[in-house]
Amino acid sequence: MKLGIMQPYIFPYIGYFQLLNAVDEFVIYDNIQYTKKGWINRNRILVNGKDKLFTIPLKKGSDYLDIKERFLSDDVQTHQKKLLNLINQNYKKAPYFDSIYPLVESVISYDESNLFSFLGNSIRVLAKHLQINTKIIVSSSIDASHYLKGAERVVDICKRVGASQYFNPIGGTELYDVNEFSGEGIELHFVKTKPLVYPQFKNEFVPMLSIIDVMMFNSSEQVIAMLNEFDLL
Repeated sequence: MKLGIMQPYIFPYIGYFQLLNAVDEFVIYDNIQYTKKGWINRNRILVNGKDKLFTIPLKKGSDYLDIKERFLSDDVQTHQKKLLNLINQNYKKAPYFDSIYPLVESVISYDESNLFSFLGNSIRVLAKHLQINTKIIVSSSIDASHYLKGAERVVDICKRVGASQYFNPIGGTELYDVNEFSGEGIELHFVKTKPLVYPQFKNEFVPMLSIIDVMMFNSSEQVIAMLNEFDLL
């Protein structure tokens, strides 16, 4: 059985969905520490031909809280409306705006204050839209040694769910060792997204933006085909 494990992100880049689509089961961490400098509640879209960062604001909380213990800010609805207006203004002339904007709007406007629940909904909604049928599991629901860190935690989860292969984004080559995993009876593979280029109006192409950008400029059939545009190392 092929397994992937990731933190939840808001509208992640297409590589996230390539990984989700490539495995049999996909674990989303809810009981892992929230990191301010990560991409959990922020991403990038195209604004005036350049990449612009957007953020879903959170209530103040301890830096040691897990993702599932964090909540959206009390005034998040104001920020959600501003974000939707920004997306509307910058993508309304995109070829697939009419079909994709309602999907994006439903995710951003989802009535949920818990960060993990909010993000979990977004991933499931987008996965369904992209016809990804991979089983999604919340990490805290697994009877595992959740105090472990790094590779040890990943190996433990793989064993608990019966995975013989573990798939990770290419960036994990700096974190995980093939021999360490093989010594535990697990094949370690890395998903490397192939360069994807598509028209973004008449601008110079800006790569690695949120899946929002990909869906606005490509048909659903094209995006689904892109899910297989990766090398498995």
